[in-house]
Amino acid sequence: MPSYLTPGVYVEEVQSGARPIEGVGTAVAAFVGFAETGPFHQPTLVTNWDQYVQTFGTFAADTYLTHAVYGFFANGGGAAYIVRIGGPAQGASGATAPGAVGQAPAPVALGGFLVAAKSGTGADLSVEIADPEGENPPEDRFKLLVRQAGKVVETYDVSTRKNVKGYLVTQARDSKLVQVTEQPGTAQSRPEKQTVALAPAPASGTPGSGVARLDASEYVGDAAARTGFGGLESIDEITMVAVPDLMSAYQRGEIDAEGVKTVQLAVISHCEQMGDRVAVLDTPPGMNAQQVRNWRNDEAGYDSRYATLYYPWVKVFDPAAGRNSLVPPSGHVAGVWARSDGERGVHKAPANEVIRGAVDLEIRLSKGEQDLLNPIGVNCVRAFPGRGIRIWGARTLSSDPAWRYLNVRRLFNYLEESILLGTQWVVFEPNDDRLWSSIRRNVTAFLTEEWRRGALFGRTAEEAFYVRCDRSNNPQESIDLGQVVCEIGVAPVKPAEFVVFRLAQFSDSTSLIDE
Repeated sequence: MPSYLTPGVYVEEVQSGARPIEGVGTAVAAFVGFAETGPFHQPTLVTNWDQYVQTFGTFAADTYLTHAVYGFFANGGGAAYIVRIGGPAQGASGATAPGAVGQAPAPVALGGFLVAAKSGTGADLSVEIADPEGENPPEDRFKLLVRQAGKVVETYDVSTRKNVKGYLVTQARDSKLVQVTEQPGTAQSRPEKQTVALAPAPASGTPGSGVARLDASEYVGDAAARTGFGGLESIDEITMVAVPDLMSAYQRGEIDAEGVKTVQLAVISHCEQMGDRVAVLDTPPGMNAQQVRNWRNDEAGYDSRYATLYYPWVKVFDPAAGRNSLVPPSGHVAGVWARSDGERGVHKAPANEVIRGAVDLEIRLSKGEQDLLNPIGVNCVRAFPGRGIRIWGARTLSSDPAWRYLNVRRLFNYLEESILLGTQWVVFEPNDDRLWSSIRRNVTAFLTEEWRRGALFGRTAEEAFYVRCDRSNNPQESIDLGQVVCEIGVAPVKPAEFVVFRLAQFSDSTSLIDE
């Protein structure tokens, strides 16, 4: 209490007792896979497609990460963390073929820059540093010539200054042969005039290229070193995790069927451990409905309320190949989740939604084929005449009926995380009736707003949820242990998965006879 010694009027700021709970974000994805450039193993935030391209490059042959991220943003995604794997340890530089562990060619240091050959460029590649054209050019300007078999095939007029359009790293992104990055811990300066040969980089996934067999541990990573899934543990806002390039490694033979299962189980384990995110899994390619059913039941008998599975693959335009190609649906699905959350809310099942960018499917499923898959938690993607390609399922991989529906799982994740962050002020407050009353008031206000938005089931707020925090669940023993217990019960809305209209013939002949 302040001391008042002089007569007068005083103004004090006091707490009103109301501490609103704000809803957390629900649409932040994490993708683990292969990319052309960018940091290895370190989770990197991108918030749009241009940021991704600037950091990780564009579409590469035989990889699916870039397609997944593009599909995520095209379908309404807003933020994603990218974990690039398949290369040297964090901090190393140089180009690496997807799936090649430690196979990157040694880069050449030039004036604080690192220059290396891109994957599959072949041998006899060199770069020349030459003077720029014109009289009295600025000291930061020079010319970079890329030679192959002695012939100049690319020419760049570049600068060492980051804030100009001709910055070397920025200009070299258009190169099909070389990759240029900044040398860590070194100031960038104009290199001396010289010609330097570059070590050849093996072609990605080509036979005999010396690509090492990719181990599942590359995906799982290490929490201490913050690599792979372990690197995602420190990021609270992630709500969905996808590993699209697990299937590209499987197709190239770098990882076998047992490895696929190991990695997918690791994704599920990560989501269960964190308790605030859901795994978006893909089925192996080339399977029909019966094969997927057998794979789901026998080989991949996953049972988790923190995982979902989507089938079949979707066909999209592939700029790298110049034609339509099949890609795993997980990235596009994650974008649909984000779009549905923004338009309707996390309580709405992200199904009966169009997948933007999908031009066709690997296989067009019939109702009978989906009858085999829906009960075992395989969410099907269907093509409907005149209605486009849509997600036609919203189930988790849980055998528990209480957690059967995806929107229920994600709604609880949202409520738990929001209440957790919105009640941090409670710690070390006096544990008495006033504290309990404040907790009840704040949580009740938050849940009432969610009920009004349609997230909870009930004609009244009392039917939709309850909040209990009083002497009945906070006895003296709990108080002596320094604990305050608040019990919350909610009735989530569940999707109208099966819509049944009952029709019967009606005759009014009886009423005519009575008259």
